[in-house]
Amino acid sequence: MRIGGLHKNSLIDFPGRLSAVIFTRGCNFRCAYCHNPGLVYPEKYGPLIEEDLVLSFLSNRRGLIDSVVITGGEPLLQPDIERFLRRIKDMGYPIKLDTNGSMPERLQHLINSGLIDYVAMDYKAPLRSYNRVIQVNIDTEKITHSVTLIVSSGIEYEIRTTLYSSLSMNSVIDIIAELKQLGVECYYLQIFRSFDKASKILQPSGIDIQYLKEYMLCRFWKWGLRSCEYVVNKSHIADELV
Repeated sequence: MRIGGLHKNSLIDFPGRLSAVIFTRGCNFRCAYCHNPGLVYPEKYGPLIEEDLVLSFLSNRRGLIDSVVITGGEPLLQPDIERFLRRIKDMGYPIKLDTNGSMPERLQHLINSGLIDYVAMDYKAPLRSYNRVIQVNIDTEKITHSVTLIVSSGIEYEIRTTLYSSLSMNSVIDIIAELKQLGVECYYLQIFRSFDKASKILQPSGIDIQYLKEYMLCRFWKWGLRSCEYVVNKSHIADELV
């Protein structure tokens, strides 16, 4: 596993649980508002963390944390992710996976294998403008396929969208309509916030948050609004694995 970072504990990444968060390196999207560029762009890569050190850390933390989150980057790009998740599962940890939904076959296999307890998938934009927002070309049927299999999987999940400058109110309304058609009942909006003055242009504008709250209330069984903070040069590398 190409592990680019580790947060020893988090109260916000796995709902209702205290988790360790493992960051995998590499992503097949190039979203302008990415909050983990050091895991996406090769020229910004830092040193890798040895897998055995991470697993040893998790083994020693049993009883102190109660779950593990695998995020990125895009974790499903890791060729040995199934083996890695199985080793974590063998320690007794529930696992949450964050994904961009571009690899539904791999996602389906991990769900069928019983290795995932919670899935969070980013739904970036209305399908008509998906490739423009992620700045690469993909078949958007893979995105809708991933949403469909997550919704029908029977495990806990959330679909989420980050609000930033290129998403208008009409785009958000269209996203909600697409997700409802796909059977989504758990949806979160994340507001892009940056401490980088150069990223000010990416801050969302022209979004009526109060209207969206009322709009989601009538359409989703579980919904919410979060802050998605971007900190320039923020490091996700653990200082000590003890």
